[in-house]
Amino acid sequence: MTHVIREYTAADEPSWLRCRVLSFLDTAYYDDVDRTKPVVPAPGLELVAVDRTDTVVGIMDTLVEGSLATIDTAAVHPEHQHRGLGRALLRRTCIRARELGATTLDAWTRDDPDTLRWYRAMGFVESDHYLHVFAHAYTAPDEPARAIRSPRPGLRLVAAFLHARLEDEAQLRREFDRVHMCRRFALTL
Repeated sequence: MTHVIREYTAADEPSWLRCRVLSFLDTAYYDDVDRTKPVVPAPGLELVAVDRTDTVVGIMDTLVEGSLATIDTAAVHPEHQHRGLGRALLRRTCIRARELGATTLDAWTRDDPDTLRWYRAMGFVESDHYLHVFAHAYTAPDEPARAIRSPRPGLRLVAAFLHARLEDEAQLRREFDRVHMCRRFALTL
C-alpha cells in the first residue's frame, strides 16, 4: 500500500486521534489520551502519513523553538507499523526543522523497549533522564496519599486521580472541568 506524507489539516483530527490512541495502547503511553488534537504552535510541524483513503496512519508533531526542535507526538497505527512510515515522517521532520533553523531534534519518551530501540536505530543518543510517577490506589490503597504527603523532596503534584462521593457531584462540577460519573452495570447469571 502506498502512503503519502503531508501536512496535517483540521479534517484529519478524527483519524489523527484514533491513530494516536491505537498506537499508544500497547506502549508506556497507554494512558495518554486526548479528546482533541493538541495545538502545535507556529512555527511547529504537523506531519501525517495517510493511506489511500486519506486516513491518518502515522503522526509526527514537532515543536520548534529557535535552534531546538522537539518531537511532541510520534505514532504509527498498529496495522501500519514496520513499513517505514516512522522513518519517513522523521526524515521529512528533519528536513523541515533544519529549514526552520533548528540544529537539534530531540524527543522525550518513556521506557518502552520498542520505542527506545527505534530512537537508537534512527541515530538518536540518549542523555538526560527523570522519572514520571503515577500514584494510583489500584497499585496500593495508600499510594496517592504517600505521593502527595508534604513535604516530599523531589516531587511536586502535577496530577491526581481521585474518587469522590456522588452527593458532592454538583459542587465538583462547579470546581473542575473534567468530572465523569462512573456507573456499575451488573448481570445476574
